[in-house]
Amino acid sequence: MKYVDEFRLPGTARSLVRKIRELGTGATFMEVCGTHTMAISKAGLGPMLSPQVELISGPGCPVCVTSDMDIDTAVAVAHMPGVILATFGDMVKVPGSHGSLSDASAEGATVKVVYSPLEALDLARSESDSEVVFLGIGFETTAPVVAATILEARKRELRNFFVLSFHKLVPPALRALAATEDFSVDGFILPGHVSAVIGSRAYSFLPSEFGIPCVVAGFEATDILQSVFRLMQALTARPSVAIEYSRVVRPEGNQKALSVMYEVFEPVDAEWRGLFRLPASGLGLKEEYREYDAGAWPVEIPPATGDKGCRCGEVLCGKIKPSLCGLFGGACTPDNPVGPCMVSTEGTCASYFLYSYDEVD
Repeated sequence: MKYVDEFRLPGTARSLVRKIRELGTGATFMEVCGTHTMAISKAGLGPMLSPQVELISGPGCPVCVTSDMDIDTAVAVAHMPGVILATFGDMVKVPGSHGSLSDASAEGATVKVVYSPLEALDLARSESDSEVVFLGIGFETTAPVVAATILEARKRELRNFFVLSFHKLVPPALRALAATEDFSVDGFILPGHVSAVIGSRAYSFLPSEFGIPCVVAGFEATDILQSVFRLMQALTARPSVAIEYSRVVRPEGNQKALSVMYEVFEPVDAEWRGLFRLPASGLGLKEEYREYDAGAWPVEIPPATGDKGCRCGEVLCGKIKPSLCGLFGGACTPDNPVGPCMVSTEGTCASYFLYSYDEVD
């Protein structure tokens, strides 16, 4: 087989691991993206780099950072008469304080799995007697598409399509982490998909204010290894934000996508699992698009139940690895998840369960 791209050459990974080992030991890097977390576990990069480098996971799984309160709101909206709640499939089993959307469906709510917000828009057109609510979960990668769908709904004059926006913005979460007193990492492996939209300049505060070097990484194993190598080099240089994923990411990002996103949405305070409520870290619909905002509907949400013992919040902040949670692999598995980090295909707990179950922390 002929490899066209250098980042897929079989000898590249071995060479990078060797170079990383030659640069020293004791560095801790946080990968922010959930897709990176799964790629790292699947390729076995953690054990491969140890003890020179420790890789820990951050709040880069959009399903995982969604709070119990947001899930409870989605469940309450799904139970409203005449409502069809459309959602991506990985949100269906995520438990809130009072069950999941799967439980709501079993209790009579209409929950439909869709593969894109445009599919939810088509559902609204075909189900004109129902109010179709699309559950907006995701970071800056997803939000522009949802914004474009709202613009399309207005163009089509559809009056029964709505969005429940729990979209999150990545830079405010990283700022909150970096400013935490006991937070200590030597560098960030930044998300490729999000960065393709917002650009690398959006993270410039990390090296300038906190002295933390960063590299925007692609998703091949050698992309990640190259990013680790560049972070190791940066430990003895002036901190900066570098782009390893240059075949996709530009410093300025995708201005057209950002323009569409901010035409419809504006920053609002948002709840993050593990980080609590962060100012201007979410996206809400602007006043001129409030007619599509299911988040403005009055819903009754029962008080949150007691602590379930789930430590997803600590996992998302890099404080513990999944195996240190007493529920991991026993009471909490992908088939019977207690927390969202075990549900999502990008979840840290799911990745450890599938690929790193025997690792000793």
